[in-house]
Amino acid sequence: MSNLLKNIIRFFLFILVQVYILNQIPPLHQFIVPYLYFLFILWLPFSINRFALLLISFVFGLSLDYFTGTFGLHAAPCVLIAYIRPFLLNLLIPKDTTEQSYTEPGRKSMGWAPYALYVSILTFIHHFYLVLIEWLQFGNFVYFLGKVTATTAISLLMIFLVEMLFNRTGKFRAK
Repeated sequence: MSNLLKNIIRFFLFILVQVYILNQIPPLHQFIVPYLYFLFILWLPFSINRFALLLISFVFGLSLDYFTGTFGLHAAPCVLIAYIRPFLLNLLIPKDTTEQSYTEPGRKSMGWAPYALYVSILTFIHHFYLVLIEWLQFGNFVYFLGKVTATTAISLLMIFLVEMLFNRTGKFRAK
């Protein structure tokens, strides 16, 4: 399966899972909201152009906003993590080895420690910005901190479960 087709399927699959499964879960607590959709952006190929990455992330976030009725709420954090992603990848992995060998970020291409750090940092940034945008409407600082912490924790748990359950093979790049 080509990378383009695989990513188009992921695009729709992550939107559908977020809208029709995760958003329909009754609230576990006022702080806990499960988000998994942004994993699509984290799994995009290493070789993607920065402008294309930002554009795809914006369209992805706007698509989710369309289905949830929150215009711009998810698009802004998606674009933010898409902007930060290349800089973070350059810090965490040696460019001459991994990006030359593998097509996309993952635990097999990066190793567990750098991949966990990559996912954790971008998850925290995404949730911090998302809850900050929501918080501007409500204004309770303790609620803000609790929601960022709980939402990040539940999302990281779900991400690592997905990573372990659905074994993504580290596909080598064809030379």
